[in-house]
Amino acid sequence: MSRGSSDPAHAGGDGRGRSADRYALPVLAVVTALLLGALFYYPVATVLVDAVVVNGRLTAGPLVEVLTGEFYVGWLARLLTDPAALVRETLREPGALGTLGLFGFTAWQALLSTVASVALGLPGAWVLARFEFPGRRALRSVTILPFVLPSVMVAVGFYSMFGASGTLNALLSALGLSELDLLPSLGAIIVAHAFYNAPLVTRVTTAAWESVDAGAVETARSLGADPRRAFRDVVVPQLLPAVLMGATLTFVFTFASFPIVLALGGARYATVEVFVYSAVRRLDYHEAAALAAVEAGVSLTLTAIYLRYERAQSQRRRDTRPPARESLLPDSWTRERVVSRLAVAGYALVVAVVFLGPLASMIYGSLTVEGRLSLDAYRFLLRRQTAGASFQVRPLPAVVNSLLFGVGTLAVALPTGVAMSVLTTRRFRGRWLVDALSMAPLAVSGIVVGLGMLRGLVFGVTAFGYRFTVTGTVAVVAAHAVGAYPFVVRTVAPPLESLDRSLVESARALGASRLRALVDIELPLVRAGVVAGAAFAFAISVGEFDATVILAEGSGSYTMPVAVERFIGRRLGAATAMGTVLLAVTTLSFLVIERVGGEGGGFGG
Repeated sequence: MSRGSSDPAHAGGDGRGRSADRYALPVLAVVTALLLGALFYYPVATVLVDAVVVNGRLTAGPLVEVLTGEFYVGWLARLLTDPAALVRETLREPGALGTLGLFGFTAWQALLSTVASVALGLPGAWVLARFEFPGRRALRSVTILPFVLPSVMVAVGFYSMFGASGTLNALLSALGLSELDLLPSLGAIIVAHAFYNAPLVTRVTTAAWESVDAGAVETARSLGADPRRAFRDVVVPQLLPAVLMGATLTFVFTFASFPIVLALGGARYATVEVFVYSAVRRLDYHEAAALAAVEAGVSLTLTAIYLRYERAQSQRRRDTRPPARESLLPDSWTRERVVSRLAVAGYALVVAVVFLGPLASMIYGSLTVEGRLSLDAYRFLLRRQTAGASFQVRPLPAVVNSLLFGVGTLAVALPTGVAMSVLTTRRFRGRWLVDALSMAPLAVSGIVVGLGMLRGLVFGVTAFGYRFTVTGTVAVVAAHAVGAYPFVVRTVAPPLESLDRSLVESARALGASRLRALVDIELPLVRAGVVAGAAFAFAISVGEFDATVILAEGSGSYTMPVAVERFIGRRLGAATAMGTVLLAVTTLSFLVIERVGGEGGGFGG
């Protein structure tokens, strides 16, 4: 007898399959939400509780102290407590508004860093969008660099280049010029932040530039507009939102910057993040929580604005004919072409100094002593490994821990990120809220997450009559996964969103369930994005410092970035050697991203 749909067993199987298909996405959503709740929202909530609960009593004391203390908010404190006196003093002496306070200085350095990042990033977008040249695609891929390189390693590179005994002073001395004392300084912090965030501005703006419709530009030209006016009236209005959003993300990242400020600024240029870390080390958890709560509020608000813009842009995407790129080395030369190519050459020189100089200086510093080739720095690492005291940081455990944590992060962040990508690319009411909640870890700093892990999971939580605690290693992996998984989402979701839906509909018409269509059709088609997301997760884990430095305190769970930071200020040679090892490991992950992920992954796609 034929086994058709009339067969009870078959009918039952179909029923179970339809039931599984119907509940697959809701179950996936619940599991993902529980995981994020345990690894992110509960630890962050623990920090917020510390900001409003003291000795078991509900109080706004810590928050009020932060929001009204002149040390924290500068002249805004007097605006809140005694505005009339502030107005009178300001009228008598305009300099009365000069005190910015901790939050004011943090915002000021973030604003300067944002301006520097935009100024350095926009010319890069102009080069990538306007010119065609060999290696353009590879250069465009390099714009994901800031999400791969560990910030503490970059700090070592800047020390190697701009420090008292760095390559810049060595060059000045060789030329008979006066040496410069550039560290610690606010300028070094700003340039280092531009190192990280200018490529982000370039990537976001290039994507917007390539979506400009060449037909609109040609129409403006046909109506009598010269090239400059056509650019100003047609192209600039379409680029401005992307530039503003790139600037917004840059401000968020630099407002919550930690390793760069800690290494290059010192106590004189300390920001909110540095004070949170200092308060944690003093065991003043209530002050740390209050500072972290206010900082997280600012970052989350700006991130929500960015996500709203990104949703609006994805809804407005349409097929356009982008402006044609011209060859960087044309057959014929005009005055305008000569000027533009000289500008490109000048920009390339600036890029070489800002981007390649620190990394090259770090590698050079690890291989030289007073200008002579030497492997002493690496020999010191070997001696520390074999003869160092038990409480000292040893290189091999740092490397092994980093690799193991990277694998553990990959195991958690990749499936979580892919699951959230699937959920946020489906059409349902409230999708924007799910997207915003899923991206919250992007805005909350690693210091806050690390503090929450320490106070909540490491110290232990009592539930159902049992006390649950998480060991340092598991807590570190959890913190790394929280920091890495949003980048998996931002890498996988765009190609998943842009898939031809007719392929899925055809599979459904042929009898495939929604779950099977996802597994057999959609995910294989976005395999490059998934692999790129995996490389992102691994590389970000290897370079993570903020949460690790809190969770590894007093334990053996230190990583390569923590080892680099411990060496800075004590033995710069050892720091550069450890930083070079860290660079080698992260470069392998970056090569996977460039090789497999192509141009499709990352912010600004």
